[in-house]
Amino acid sequence: QVQLMESGGGLVQAGGSLRLSCAASGIIFRINRMGWYRQAPGKGRELVATLTSGGNTNYADSVKGRFTISGDSAKKMVYLQMDSLKPEDTAVYYCYITSLSTHWGQGTQVTVSS
Repeated sequence: QVQLMESGGGLVQAGGSLRLSCAASGIIFRINRMGWYRQAPGKGRELVATLTSGGNTNYADSVKGRFTISGDSAKKMVYLQMDSLKPEDTAVYYCYITSLSTHWGQGTQVTVSS
């Protein structure tokens, strides 16, 4: 059974930084894509960043230039470095890994105070 566990969330002031980590356990064959979504209170889930097995990255316009995704497929780890945080970045952040199917973490809360 595959499980993903996020860590690194918390409370930070606007302009600060956080680094989220996501560790997967269990057998995962041929990871194709890893990434992060977020969901703010009263809003739908938003794709934040993706990393493909070929090393290509994609970011939501709202985080471009501030967030950086990285990962290691062999170690089944994915990271999200978040700099210059804004109050509107406040959300629960979920990691995911896609291979034959998509696996999700439970989420970690990020709160940015103004």
